[in-house]
Amino acid sequence: MSTGCPYPFQRPSALEQPSELRTLRERPVVPVTLPSGDPALLITRYEDLRAVLSDERVSRDLTRPGAARMTKDNVMFQDPHISPDPPEHTRMRRLITKAFTPKRVEGLRPRTEEVVGELLDAMEAGPRPADLNEALAFPLTIRMTCELLGVPVEDQDRFRGWTDAFLSVSRFTAEEVGRARGELIAYIQRLVAAKRAEPGDDLISAMVAVRDEDASGLSEYELCYWSMLLLIAGYETTAGQLGSSLVMLLSRPDDLARLRAEPELVPSAVEELLRLQVMGSSLSMLRYVKEDIEVGGVLIPAGSSIIPSIESANVDESVFPDPETFDITRQDNRHVTFSTGLHYCAGAALARMELRVAMGEIVRRFPDLRLAKPAEELPRNEGALIQNFLEVPVVW
Repeated sequence: MSTGCPYPFQRPSALEQPSELRTLRERPVVPVTLPSGDPALLITRYEDLRAVLSDERVSRDLTRPGAARMTKDNVMFQDPHISPDPPEHTRMRRLITKAFTPKRVEGLRPRTEEVVGELLDAMEAGPRPADLNEALAFPLTIRMTCELLGVPVEDQDRFRGWTDAFLSVSRFTAEEVGRARGELIAYIQRLVAAKRAEPGDDLISAMVAVRDEDASGLSEYELCYWSMLLLIAGYETTAGQLGSSLVMLLSRPDDLARLRAEPELVPSAVEELLRLQVMGSSLSMLRYVKEDIEVGGVLIPAGSSIIPSIESANVDESVFPDPETFDITRQDNRHVTFSTGLHYCAGAALARMELRVAMGEIVRRFPDLRLAKPAEELPRNEGALIQNFLEVPVVW
């Protein structure tokens, strides 16, 4: 496989998409080189991405011999005891979905509104400038994820350190990542045991019940593994998306003013921000090709590693009219930020609900809210899968 350009691509400025995205879809398959030094092929077009993600010849199992590594030191979200492909993945997802119901998520809306109100009350009464990451984005999403899963409130602060290490591309050493992973797994095992002894009205208790009542259910190891992934994915990505979305909105006063005047546009604004504010790259979408496949007329041989590029698919001109334009009124917004097919994000409904509640309330309550620094001066979380803004300082 020929050596390609370094991937992930770099942003030219805080709110700009990588310049490579403008011409990327001229070729359906583009060679890239990963942080590990391993080669991979980037799938650039929307329809090809959807086809690849539903192709049984394409595997998420990166433990296969010859599969590209994301980084030199570790393969994130991989465990030799867990199969990420059908039929095992299908079975696990079906059982998790039984516990992770839309009704359960919608039942959290009043509590989400309450928590957002409490956090914004505290921010309003506190010092200025305030950091929206610390005042709203991270405490909201970790509290709601932990309440959904049934994690005791006194343990919630511990997860941020574990998750930061777990999602590292280059910020932490392999030893630090391994230690954080071990501590998190041990904690989850203790939590599962506690929920089995004294179940509550929470997701882990529901998953324990599914595992114990269904003969084809999760093994104990799978139960702990999926609980860990739900905890990590449930708050870090949504917190990063919320903070980054608010930076973009606060940098666009006309759109912000319209959103205040027409709060019914909050749902479509959230979808447009999801489309264009993909934090970081699609590195975590890395896949292994088990058999020869054809993508956009290009033969990809068995043994290749590919990355379905969400950030490219989300600006595909054949799907999104005027794709580089940020439009809070955009309809039929079929972005693939939550992936698609068998691996569609199980927490998408929760993320959407939290983003809509938080964004709607902060726009309503703080009509004079503005960034305390230009967006170009705000550092991103480099060296991690989730490249959110490290701080979002605001005044009002």
